[in-house]
Amino acid sequence: MTAEARGPYPLGSSVTLAGLEGDPHPLLAVLREREPVSWLPALGGWLVTRRDLALRVLRDATTFTVDDARFSTARVVGPSMLSLDGAEHDRHRGPFSHGFNRGEVHARLEAYVEAEAERLVTRMQPTGTADLRAGLAGPLSVAVVAQALGLGQTDPSVVLSWYGAIVDAVSALARRGDAGVSSAGRAAFGMLSSSLRAAIAAHGRSTLLGEAAAGEPAAGETAGGRALETGEVVSNAAVLMFGGIETTEGMITNAVLHLLSHPDQLSLVRGDPGLVPGAVEESLRLEPAAAVVDRYATCDIQIDGAAIRRGDLVTVSLAGAGRDPAVFPDPDRFDVRRGNARLHLAFARGPHFCLGVHLARLEAQAAVRALLRSLAGLRLDPERPSAPRGLVFRKPPSLHVLWDPGK
Repeated sequence: MTAEARGPYPLGSSVTLAGLEGDPHPLLAVLREREPVSWLPALGGWLVTRRDLALRVLRDATTFTVDDARFSTARVVGPSMLSLDGAEHDRHRGPFSHGFNRGEVHARLEAYVEAEAERLVTRMQPTGTADLRAGLAGPLSVAVVAQALGLGQTDPSVVLSWYGAIVDAVSALARRGDAGVSSAGRAAFGMLSSSLRAAIAAHGRSTLLGEAAAGEPAAGETAGGRALETGEVVSNAAVLMFGGIETTEGMITNAVLHLLSHPDQLSLVRGDPGLVPGAVEESLRLEPAAAVVDRYATCDIQIDGAAIRRGDLVTVSLAGAGRDPAVFPDPDRFDVRRGNARLHLAFARGPHFCLGVHLARLEAQAAVRALLRSLAGLRLDPERPSAPRGLVFRKPPSLHVLWDPGK
């Protein structure tokens, strides 16, 4: 469908993928003000940038669904809570809900997360320099996912190799929808599946995954129908692994970058560690690790004057919503004391609100605290600058820092 057939969207028609991948925020600000629902030929769909309209799309899974053949993740790992809506979504998500609530996450994983963050930071402390994405954010995310899923004894590099091959297979399908799943992707998911099945059998309900596999939702909840089969538990574990590694790594890296780029705010947090959660939330608002989420229209519908048609791709800009000046005054400013920072949409909203939100927050806060506690004079390496990049997942390719070892 041509842009002209969709109506006059001159701003959307001028948007390029390169513009969205680099620094999209000035462009998103213009779109939000003048074309808050805009047809982007570069995306082959609509882009929603205003927060109130983003909420409307995210909360209405009947009209804006993930359950579409173009949603490539399901073709690699099978149907899961990520790619289903309605009763089937509830059936897949329900058994995991108790294990991932805040109380359970903190009871089961808080001590491990804090100890692992401290171990990783202590290991790098004598060197005085590091890439924090590779040395802390990535390893912590992998280790915590492995622990949560019962793969704690598996070599993290092996977990990463499975993850990388599966993500590559999903990405290839997204680019070439008529292609089959790569042999590497099938093999990686097969190995992950075997390891997860073994972990379920070995650990029972002692892990978050094992509790879901037991098929007993928390009191007052239902699994939404028949219990999950083991293969369905594994498919959901695979998508939890995606979120637990990709977006949590980005969340940690972006938060540290924001703090180190704003010495005044860093000083506030150093003086009052109680501001660490606020710093993390403000970073999520400014630069969510997942910048966009996709939905597909199930019927013809009008939103803010845009005539969306059944089957259209509707992409919600979580990054655009996070800087909506109608909600966040002075929206481009990083302010660790911002009172309403948690109104960001970095974890989405509606039925697909991020299941791992409490675990991700726990990891990011633990990482920031460990860095500020153990690395005196922590600062960005001026010789190796970096900035977030990415159309869907946004984080710096690296985050090189310096500190004063031995102090």
